[in-house]
Amino acid sequence: MSNPRDLHGLARLVRDGRRFWSSPAGQAYWRAERACLGPVCERLFGGHSLELGMAPMLSDICPIRHALGWSPTREMADHESTLVSPPDALPLPDDSLSLVVIHHLLEVVPDPHHMLQEAARVTAADGRLIIFGWSPLSVGGLSRVWPGRRRFMPWRGRWRTPGRLGDWLAFVDFEIDRVDYCGFHLPGSLPRNTLLETFGRRHNQPWGDSYMIHARRRTQLAQSQRLRLDLSNPLAGPALGSATRVGTLREEESQG
Repeated sequence: MSNPRDLHGLARLVRDGRRFWSSPAGQAYWRAERACLGPVCERLFGGHSLELGMAPMLSDICPIRHALGWSPTREMADHESTLVSPPDALPLPDDSLSLVVIHHLLEVVPDPHHMLQEAARVTAADGRLIIFGWSPLSVGGLSRVWPGRRRFMPWRGRWRTPGRLGDWLAFVDFEIDRVDYCGFHLPGSLPRNTLLETFGRRHNQPWGDSYMIHARRRTQLAQSQRLRLDLSNPLAGPALGSATRVGTLREEESQG
């Protein structure tokens, strides 16, 4: 996805996605998903995280010292702590992040397998990979049969079940710890019913429009050397294709 034509198409896709997430429907789903992520974040610590998505950042509520956002182009970067790159060619070292969040991108990017592989690569052995996806068996998923609906966000792309993504994760040596559902609503309404959301999350019913997968490496190997990010003196340099990175890399010796 590193050629200019692909990046232009990806930028257009992200702009469409940002319009949805700024709409009343998108904001309602965003709040439901942020509430779902909150309890998980309380147990996550580390130096750096990365969120790949089109919505406002969710993971900045986690007690991780530095949260990186993502953008396909420099012009679309929201702030200086933004990784600018194709999502399937991240200019980051292996095992460098304590948390990676993929937020509703696997449904719409051209090469979701490589994107997931890259996200797994940069997740530390003791880190967590969290995936937000749209459930094809939910109220929203079933409504995609309406003519023409799949041309618009968020109904575009391919919606996959957590079980299917579990197979993909196994291929990159990750396993699912847990799946949580959120975004509960009645047909024709938005997920704004607090009682319905509370009931659905408490009993973790699989009819929420959105799900959150918690995944980690199958095996945690002792490491004698760890690459860490040092963003005290941010620099922007070329990477794959038109990718750039805000920050510098520093390699430090540590005891495994």
